[in-house]
Amino acid sequence: MSLIDLHHAHATLEDHGVATLTFRNAGSLNILSSPVLTDLAQAFDALSKDERIRVLVLRGSGDKAFVAGADIKEMRGLNADNAAAFITRLRTVCEAARQFPTPVIARLPGWTLGGGLELACACDIRIASNRVQCGMPEVKVGIPSVIHAALLPRLIGAARAQWLLLTGDNIDAAQSLQWGLLDHVVAPDRLDEEVERLAKQLAGYGPQALRQQKRMLRAWEKQSIDAAIDESVQEFANAFKTGEPQTYMASFGAKH
Repeated sequence: MSLIDLHHAHATLEDHGVATLTFRNAGSLNILSSPVLTDLAQAFDALSKDERIRVLVLRGSGDKAFVAGADIKEMRGLNADNAAAFITRLRTVCEAARQFPTPVIARLPGWTLGGGLELACACDIRIASNRVQCGMPEVKVGIPSVIHAALLPRLIGAARAQWLLLTGDNIDAAQSLQWGLLDHVVAPDRLDEEVERLAKQLAGYGPQALRQQKRMLRAWEKQSIDAAIDESVQEFANAFKTGEPQTYMASFGAKH
């Protein structure tokens, strides 16, 4: 079922609750220009309100790249007055993925650079082809890595984040997996199969439990350990108001 059909963003929904958001018409490397970012932001906003969605898969067109970065041609024309507006558009899209109410899986077939890596890091799970190349090359073109590059120290540690951000060099799939930047790496011909397998697995869980867990993960990023533990007691109790524990525990018991 088609949910969204914009020039640069197309979204579908399967019967089992897996939605796929594809950014398109952005060149073979899926470059993030302002028009692409505007359509993606609109798509994320609409999808976030759809209660039928249990899992969202985010992907680009083709298999050459997830996103090879923000639009250098557009950025060459920026100045101090309009640069903030451009990067805010990218921030909005990355934050839409990070705050999306259900799990977001990033499908990474190839180049995942700069703003593309920031967008991938804003997703909850990253599944990649063994041909992937990850990097933050902004310093090589005279700008710092900003916005969701701030997630990197949490994901891979301060030393590795510093190496990526200061050298601007790329790392391959094996190193990205070893560092914890990627969650799973498969052969290119198995990428879609693995993304679909995991998406269906998550979609088979209680949708309210998944949304609750995603919300808690974001909250834990801002809370002290003590506060997170204390508030989770009520979250546990709230889960039983949905009826999902009763349903899924009964099913589990019947199987075991």
